[in-house]
Amino acid sequence: MSQIAIDYTYKCVLLDIEGTTTPISFVHDKLFPFVTNNLENFLNKNWKNNELQEQIQLLREQAIKDVSAGEFPDAKAIPEEIDNNEEEVKNAVIQNITWQMKLNRKIAALKSFQGYMWRGGYESGELKGIVYQDVIEALKRWREIGIKIYIYSSGSIAAQKLLFGYSDNGNLLEYFSGHFDTTIGSKLEKQSYEDIAKEVKFEPTEILFLSDNVKEIVAAKSAKFKVAIVDRPKNAPLSDKDRNDFIVFTDFLQVLAHPEFIASQG
Repeated sequence: MSQIAIDYTYKCVLLDIEGTTTPISFVHDKLFPFVTNNLENFLNKNWKNNELQEQIQLLREQAIKDVSAGEFPDAKAIPEEIDNNEEEVKNAVIQNITWQMKLNRKIAALKSFQGYMWRGGYESGELKGIVYQDVIEALKRWREIGIKIYIYSSGSIAAQKLLFGYSDNGNLLEYFSGHFDTTIGSKLEKQSYEDIAKEVKFEPTEILFLSDNVKEIVAAKSAKFKVAIVDRPKNAPLSDKDRNDFIVFTDFLQVLAHPEFIASQG
């Protein structure tokens, strides 16, 4: 039996990842520990690799900014590698990454390094991205009817592609028309969403943004996006005000059926 044709009030969907398409526990219980538990061995094994050294240089440059700013008392410089100070540099890198991850910083240098480490884990099969089944059903439906789908996450674009490219349901990258990370701007800023609308060439009112983060939802709505909160298990609890102010879904199939986003059949 063929599906009844439905016209939606949006032409484009913008999706968060953590707590939205993917369990929040996957990031905190799988991805983050993969970095911290394997960091020392990873550095020892790949120390002469040019890509690793490029990643360390990004961390080094960020560390200089952090120390100079004086905002973080625990911030320490990462020394340049000279003479026989390899162990000193490694220890400084380990301290830097561990410190930043404890703060759950959304800094580009950290996100880039994490993505670099995760790539090896995904390619070896040690890591597999987890995507909710209802998300996959919605992706299929949206693609069938020509709705464009994009990702906007604080994780780097490279890390996003790894999660969806090596998912527990196979390679899902074919469903996405593009990816955005915080290089386009903070997810808490109105301007970021306005810039994304320009990039994807849709009016803000034609874009539906789904996220578990209320502050992100507020920012997107201020840019005139259509918005809804996704409330998954173990996500941060929503207040009564949040539930009154915004539409809340517990899965993506509810999004497809909600009258707020279905155009009048006149």
